Amino acid sequence: MHAVIDRQKNHGMHFRVLAKALRLSGGDHIHAGTVVGKLEGERDITLGFVDLLRDDFIEKIEAAVFISLKIGFLIPGVLPVASGGIHVWHMPALTEIFGDDSVLQFGGGTLGHPWGNAPGAVANRVALEACVQARNEGRDLAREGNEVIREASKWSPELAAACEVWKEIKFEFQAMDTL
Repeated sequence: MHAVIDRQKNHGMHFRVLAKALRLSGGDHIHAGTVVGKLEGERDITLGFVDLLRDDFIEKIEAAVFISLKIGFLIPGVLPVASGGIHVWHMPALTEIFGDDSVLQFGGGTLGHPWGNAPGAVANRVALEACVQARNEGRDLAREGNEVIREASKWSPELAAACEVWKEIKFEFQAMDTL
């Protein structure tokens, strides 16, 4: 929904204002873009949104918001949500971009599994755990991410089936979010 409000270049409010309002009102999550998938945006813009949701201090930027927020224990951060066309092959990028404190919402990436919803969820979880382990071992997910997924699919039939389904799915279009 927020894309209607803040991702239009000719109307609406900036994400920074929306994020501040959400944090002040007690919100706990918001879609922050994905960088990958069908709702992708520019990487630097999305990372800026994610930082804004997590930072302890948010400097006043907009004239319409008259305060700088010193965020402390009373106003917790907001979890960025990534969704929109994401599937197991996106997991290395999602792990690298969002880290550990995020929500990865797989709709079709789970429900589209040829064996059903539960195996789809297993495939996503195996891919996530493989990517987190690889990252924690010091592997470069940007360079080795596909290999990490291939290695994990050797011992997870659910992941292997998901890899086969999603191997041809690509979303190639110009991002709406541009600097």
